[in-house]
This record gives sequence, structure tokens and C-alpha cells, in this order.
Amino acid sequence: MQKKPAHPQSIAIRDFTYPLPEERIARFPLEQRDASRLLIYDGKISEDTYHNLAAHIPPGTLLVFNQTKVVNARLLFQKQTGGKVEVFCLEPDSRYPDIQSAMLQQGSVYWKCLVGGAAKWKNGQVVALQLPQQYLEVKAEIVERQEGYFLLKIYWDTALTFAEVLHFAGVIPLPPYLNRDADENDGERYQTIFAKEEGSVAAPTAALHFTKHVLSSLKEKGCATALLTLHVGAGTFMPVKSDTMQGHDMHAEWIEIDRQLLDKIITVTQAGHRIVATGTTSARTLESLYWLGVRILEESNIDLSGISIPQWYPYDHPSDIKPAEAIRALSGYMDRNNLSRIITKTQIIIAPGYEFRVIDGLITNFHQPQSTLLLLVAAITGNSWHEIYNYALNNGFRFLSYGDGSLLWI
Repeated sequence: MQKKPAHPQSIAIRDFTYPLPEERIARFPLEQRDASRLLIYDGKISEDTYHNLAAHIPPGTLLVFNQTKVVNARLLFQKQTGGKVEVFCLEPDSRYPDIQSAMLQQGSVYWKCLVGGAAKWKNGQVVALQLPQQYLEVKAEIVERQEGYFLLKIYWDTALTFAEVLHFAGVIPLPPYLNRDADENDGERYQTIFAKEEGSVAAPTAALHFTKHVLSSLKEKGCATALLTLHVGAGTFMPVKSDTMQGHDMHAEWIEIDRQLLDKIITVTQAGHRIVATGTTSARTLESLYWLGVRILEESNIDLSGISIPQWYPYDHPSDIKPAEAIRALSGYMDRNNLSRIITKTQIIIAPGYEFRVIDGLITNFHQPQSTLLLLVAAITGNSWHEIYNYALNNGFRFLSYGDGSLLWI
């Protein structure tokens, strides 16, 4: 029987802090994506730029990217009295089976939102925004007030889908720590070059550094690439407010994977090559695939459309199942159910004590103090995360979403 891993519930978040001066936060992207600096950690620290990433990746490595696309999730409404109401669209109501279905709704949609200026927005009161050039008027009203969000009904009188409404009427939702309004450049630069599946309210920022040159140089090196989808929710910016992780409710996010990704993982694993997740979102998704496979093997008649990976599942259910066996089980489930893709949710939290089953390395930016993303970095590097972040701070690296990044080997 697999030994039960150390449980991160007892982790004190105060142990994962560091001083981050405001001037070290990158407010704007560099002119050239792959000019961003790259810190490499493989037991020791070195540095380069993303332009030369291929020099640090062994041939045969599979790099996995998140192809989610950031939607214009901020809507600026106006009350009849003239007051402003800012709506931040978080995720669709549970009446929709997945984000794609919700995005394709026409005429109206029910969405979980954060609301600025809600104190004077009464139930039943309609707010509106108008785009005369698009012959579009969008209205919203409160359906329910829940802890942490509002459920809104948003509706419009054209044949547009909700994805199209957000495209025309919304604003790109920059992270709050950038402390500035989005400009025209952000519409392009806060998306990866392979962004495709609409649904995120934040970019998978590690992949913002990739260019056609970087991808072609990786291909020439003999590396493979694959895509998955995890729609990043606003929970990625939520600070840990409890003293220990036991009191933190990890946000759940939609993931989507196809059979092609599973085949590539199996092939690379059998060949003894490495798998590198580009971004914490890719890492969470890839590791969740293992635990989905474990559940298929251990739970009879399981329906993946109705389950997710709870945040503590890997720690409460230790497993001796080999990674390749778990991925094959997931692939077999897709075959038996005639599925070309699986859409489900993951709430997995990766923190010190976690044993990685799928990935061998991570490409990621430098994250906020006392964040779950920093816990993931510490799960890979152990206490060396202090050394890595001190080096970055002392050597002029730029931090957070538009900042520089790192390649961390397990």
C-alpha cells in the first residue's frame, strides 16, 4: 500500500511569503514576448531568455500548453439614475453543462458575477449598457445574492451568442494587482498565441512568452507539443485568508482534454522522455488526469461528467497505480463511451507533500506571496523556492502576469 503523503492541511501560509516591492511587478509586457528572462532551476540556478528555451529542454520532451482564451469578462452597466455598475463575469450558472454551452447561449444567460456598486442595486432593478454601433443593448438584473458572488440574468435582443456579446461589450479583465485599466495592446498581449477556447477570466501567463520562433526551435530540437484546456477562474487571484490551508476552499475550474493528448502522454512516458507543463494551469490539469484514471480503476460505473477531483483527494486516497496505467484507464473510458473529449472540473491543490505523477518540470511565472500558486512551486522545488525567489528579486527579474518566468525541474 502506498504510504500516505504528508497532508498540506497543516501548512501555515505565513511560511510562504516574501517581500514583493511594487516596482518589481511588471505593469506592461515587453515589446517582444520571448525577450522575457528565464530562470532555470535543476538543483542549481542559471538564467537565459525564453528565446533560447529549446537549449534547456531535452529532445523528446513533451511540452503541454493551455489553449484557453481570455474573454472580455468586465461589463460596465448604468442604472436609470445614472449610477455605474461594474460586473465581472466569473463562470456560468450550474444549469449549463460546461462553459462552451453557456458561451453559445443566445438572447439570455445566467452567470455568476462579482459586482462593483452593488450596494444600491436592488433586486428587480434593471441595469443596461448600449453599443449603438453594434445595434446592441445588454441588460442585467440580480437573480440571487450568494456568498462570494451574485447570480445575474444577462439578456440582449439580437441573435448574438454570449461569447459575441462579451467580445463587443466587454473589457479584458486584467489582474487587479496591475492596478491599471486595460489598453488596446492588452487585447493581444494578454492572450497566448494559441488561445482558442473561450472561457477564462485570466490568462495562462507562463505561455504568454511563447512565439513562433520558440515553438519552431523546440520542434527542431525534437520536442513535441500538446494542448489542453483549463478555464482560469477568478479564484486564481484569491488570497489564502486562513492561517492554515485546512481553512482554504480551493477554487474549482473547468478542464477539457482530448484523446490525442492522452496518446501523446502514453507515448512519451513509454519512451522514457519528460513531460513539461507550461503554466500552473497545465500542471493542475495533467496531474488531475492521473487521479481521474485512478478513480476509473477504483470506482465501478463512474461517470466523469458528474465528478471532479476534490482538493484533498490525492492526499486522502494514496495510490500505487502507475501513471501510464491511470492514463490508459482514462483513454479506455473514452473508448468505451465513444468520447473524443472529456469535460469535467478539478479542484486539486498541489502543495508541499504532493507526489507528482505526470509532469517532470514546470514553466511558470513568479507568483504572489501567500498564494496557492507559490505552494505549487514549493511542491516542485521544496524549500529551494526561497533561494529561487531571492535570486529573482536580487537580479532584476520582473514579477507576476506580465513578468519574467522560470523553468523548474522536479
